[in-house]
Order: sequence, then C-alpha cells, then structure tokens
Amino acid sequence: MYGMVNKAVQDLLVTNHGEDVWHKIRSKAGLQDEVFISTESYPDEVTYKLVVAASEVLDLPAESILNQFGRWWVLKTAKHGYGQLLAAGGRDLGEFLQNLPNFHTRVSMVFSALQPPEFRCTEVAPRQVRLHYLSHRRGLSAFVIGLIEGLGEMFSVAVQIVHEQKAGDGVDHDVFLVSWNDLPTS
Repeated sequence: MYGMVNKAVQDLLVTNHGEDVWHKIRSKAGLQDEVFISTESYPDEVTYKLVVAASEVLDLPAESILNQFGRWWVLKTAKHGYGQLLAAGGRDLGEFLQNLPNFHTRVSMVFSALQPPEFRCTEVAPRQVRLHYLSHRRGLSAFVIGLIEGLGEMFSVAVQIVHEQKAGDGVDHDVFLVSWNDLPTS
C-alpha cells in the first residue's frame, strides 16, 4: 500500500487518541522510526501491523479500527487531499457507487504501482445497490463498510449496509447490499 494509507492511519490515531498513544502503537507494530512518505509503496504487512497494534493498545476489535479508518479515509484524507477527484465521482451516493470502478482507474494513473480492489455495482431498486468488493487483500470488509458510511455522511444520506456475502466463506469476494434514505430534516 502507498504511504498515504499508513499516514492516514497515523492521522486518525493521533487526532483521536494523541501522540503518546500513536507512539505506543507504532512501537508495538515494530515501526518505531518509520516516517511514511505518501507516494512511496510499502508492504501491506505494515498497514496490517498498525491495525493489529492499534487494536491491542486501544482494546478495540480490529474491525472497529478498520471501520473508523474507512470513514476517516473518505471524510478527511480523500476529501482534503483529493477533493476534486472525489467530487468527480458522482453527484449522489448512487452515482458515486456506480462510478467506483472508474474512480480507481483514475487514481491508478497517478499511482502506477497501485493494486486497487475491484468494485462492481448493480442497482437493485431506487436508492439500493448491491456492491461487489473483490481484492487480493483479505480482512478489509470493515474498512469498506466504513468507506460506505463515510460516503453516506459526505452525501448527507442515512446508509444501511447488509454484508450479504463474506470472502473466505466459500466465495472469492464480499457482497454488500447498500440502501440509503434522505436524513430527516430538523
């Protein structure tokens, strides 16, 4: 994964838990002197070690860390660092989800070593899609759920997600049923 991913994990943890906790997590992950360069490629294992260490230090399930990170990625990292690219993804949640395959194609033009996941999206009903997530990286479904939740917040809609199919349960990819409604007005 690119350094921007690990840097974003660091930003999430420092913002929510402070520098001291980040140093404990980094140390527990065996990355005491690591400085992440956004455009440099790092082994996936570095990111996984950070998540496991954060889970242990914060006494939270790894899925919770990944979910928080998915939301953070959309609402902070992507929005502030890649706002124009994010804005070009769609005018609403449905359009954005339908355009996810094109999104990673555009990002791959900037980051040549990127090994993005594959997303396929089919409309089930108005405001409901079935999202297929295929990746050689295992264990990131909670991150994808966090991404979708973050997108819901970005588009100001209430999102419901059902994890219909889990990779590794005799199938090769995850499937999410994603539905959304307008947020109630106050």
